[in-house]
Amino acid sequence: MKDLTDFLYANINGFLATLEDGQPRVRPYQFMLEDAGRLCFSTNNKKEVCKQLKHNPAMEFACSDPHGAWLLRLRGNVQFTNEVDVKVKILAKSDVVRNIYKTSDHPDFEVFYLDHGSAQLLPRAGQDSQQPPAKQVA
Repeated sequence: MKDLTDFLYANINGFLATLEDGQPRVRPYQFMLEDAGRLCFSTNNKKEVCKQLKHNPAMEFACSDPHGAWLLRLRGNVQFTNEVDVKVKILAKSDVVRNIYKTSDHPDFEVFYLDHGSAQLLPRAGQDSQQPPAKQVA
């Protein structure tokens, strides 16, 4: 899992896909941190992305390195958590999140992590014809 988290920490910006009324919805998103083997993200419970994930926990997150040589794809279901220590770690790590919520007990601050999913780190097309197998996450 270390290779996946190293890649995520180096390339935190990506795209998160959810489902809404059976249709895909994709938006720019940031990976927050790894905690106890869980790949964690944050959101606001007033946002559609939060409502979509609570209605249907299926998601996919994809990010690439700055040169587009490698793509990381995370796929699976999410689980929401209200663990204060995880929220505190996210607040300490992300200026954006800290500026929005200020404290871990903000009522709109939500954290979710990939649960029962898979991850694949793939080379850009044409670099290597063999795709590595997906690694199970959680």
